[in-house]
Formats: sequence, C-alpha cells, structure tokens
Amino acid sequence: MKVEALNSEKINDFIDYCKKHGNEIDGSYLYDEELNKFMPNKENPTYMVTNKQGKMVAAASLIMDDYNQRGRTARFRILHSQKKNRKCFPLLLQSILNHTKELDKIFLFIPVKNKPLSKSLEQLGFTVERYSFLMVREALDVPEVTFPSDYTIKTFRPGKDEEIWCKVRNAGFANLKGSETPITPDNVKIMVASDDYLEGGMKILFHKEKPVGVVRGAADKHEDEPILNIGPLAILPEYQGKGLGRTLLRASLQFARDNLYKRTILSVNGENEGAKELYRKEGFKEADAFACYQLVLKK
Repeated sequence: MKVEALNSEKINDFIDYCKKHGNEIDGSYLYDEELNKFMPNKENPTYMVTNKQGKMVAAASLIMDDYNQRGRTARFRILHSQKKNRKCFPLLLQSILNHTKELDKIFLFIPVKNKPLSKSLEQLGFTVERYSFLMVREALDVPEVTFPSDYTIKTFRPGKDEEIWCKVRNAGFANLKGSETPITPDNVKIMVASDDYLEGGMKILFHKEKPVGVVRGAADKHEDEPILNIGPLAILPEYQGKGLGRTLLRASLQFARDNLYKRTILSVNGENEGAKELYRKEGFKEADAFACYQLVLKK
C-alpha cells in the first residue's frame, strides 16, 4: 500500500469512494452538490491510499476554507479506511499534518454508533470535544406564529442584510462550541449563492428597528427524501429567555409547510440543554447522534 496526494486523474475515484462509504461517517460535505465541485487544492488537501492493484482503500480530505482558517481549525470532509486497512490511518494523518502548521486543531464528526472508527481515532490521539444530535420533525401541523408587541419578522434581503445577519449570528453564537468563530458578510454571500438556498428561507427578527434574531431554512435531503434544514437559529444574548427562539423556529416551520416540505431537520449541540428541550416541545425527535472528535495540535 502507498499513500499519495490526490491528483486530478483520480478525482472520480475519490468521489466514488466518498459515495460508497459516506453512510459510515458524517456526510455533511459528501452530498453530490459538494462533490461535483470538489477539487484537491490548498483549501482541500486530500490524500489516498491504494493497494497493489491501484485500488483506493482509504482517503482523507481536510476543509481549510476561510472560515475554518480564521478559527485556526480544519474539518475533515472524510477520514475513512476500509475495515481490513485500518493501518492506513497513521499514514493518512502524517500526510495531512503537513498542511496544518498554522492550525490549533483538526476535527471531524462521526456517528456515535461507529465504534470501530472511534477506536481508531482514539489510537491516533483524537478526543471527544462534544456531541451533536440530529433532530427531525415529522408532524405536518404547524403551531401558530405569534409576535410579542413591537416585534416583527422580515425576510432577509440579499445584498443589503449581510452585515445585520453577521452581527446577530456572531453575538448569539459567541459561546457556542464549534461556532465561536465570527462569520463575515462574504460568508453570508456564499451561503445565499449555495445550491441549498431557498428564497424567503432566511428571516430576521426585529424589536422595533433593532435586529435581534435570525433563522435560516435551507433545502436538504434526509434518508433520500426532501427536507427543510433549519439553522442557524440565533438570538442576541440580551434577548434570550423571552420565547423568541420558539417564535423564529415556528416561523421556519410555517415556511416549510408553505413550501410543501413534509419534514424538517436541525442539529443541536449536546450541551445546549435549553435548545434541545425547546425542539422536543415543538415536536422534534432525535434521529441520530454524532461525536465531534478533535486532535489538538497546539496547546
């Protein structure tokens, strides 16, 4: 077996490998839309291990985009080896670490039920940073959206509201594990230009003229069926605890119904007990659990 950097001639082999094994790991960045535009480069250092017959038996790819680099982190798109080739992990990690000299840590999410991969990661020095839960709402009924006095919800306006969105989202997520790095207007523009963007799906909550909350509903698939993905949902710290998160959540549920979505999905950090309780009360049920494994590079 040998490890080598992925080149343009092997991209289709890499994509086929990701599609074949995506259900064993977190597939957030393995959708067709992501893979169809994938290119190995400085922002996507990617390595593969091939056997004597030249067949790919393991792969690793990091996401080192602007957002992650500003947080001095990188997220794995994939870190996977076929069962009989677990010894490939140290080879892949050694190659990947050549690209991480300016980073503090690298991380990836894996399903909690994937015990063999958990064991392999722990042998490499990875530790669990946090847990994340995927929650799905199957109910078709939508609770009434009611606004407190002096509050209104407005639709996000591309080209005008990017700074507003950043200000609210960054303040609301300043202490949320995994989301502490502030986003920029350019990040929001990328989000609006993405394939999952739905016109009218991004909403801003105002108290009089002050923006105090944001929520996004985006096109997604779960179990090969269309679903509306809700998130981020953020409220300014000084406005939290007033039931405004429920109002924004219900506004997204209403948007889903109006756009003929039968199900909605969202993710929540395991330590965020308040959010988990809200989602349960609004009809969401846990569908899957993921562990976020991190490798700390600088202490």
